[in-house]
Amino acid sequence: MKALVVETSSTMRAVLRRILSMRGFEVSEADNGQQALEVLHGMGTADIVLVDWTLTGMNSLDFITCLRRETAHETMVLMLAEREPGIRELHRALIAGADDYLTKPFTSLQIDEKMTRAGLTWQ
Repeated sequence: MKALVVETSSTMRAVLRRILSMRGFEVSEADNGQQALEVLHGMGTADIVLVDWTLTGMNSLDFITCLRRETAHETMVLMLAEREPGIRELHRALIAGADDYLTKPFTSLQIDEKMTRAGLTWQ
């Protein structure tokens, strides 16, 4: 199983890497949308992509739109928000191709619950 963490905070990337690695995922990282697209081209596909809602450079919605154009819709896209998103923000994220979101801070159990609901299984 492969995961891509697209997060501006190196601390949050490390936390997510640990959570996903402990579940058997091979984890790749990027700190912005453009870099994430390059990483995805190198890794082929990802089973799950966790995306910081506030990416710099290419914003998260543009990244997800590009991701969905280039990869299968079987890839789970989980947005990571600093605050509870509003209805309009959620709508735009869903239109772009996000599957779900979590508000920071979150627990590993919450990530597990989102993946389970999406039908994603791990070791």
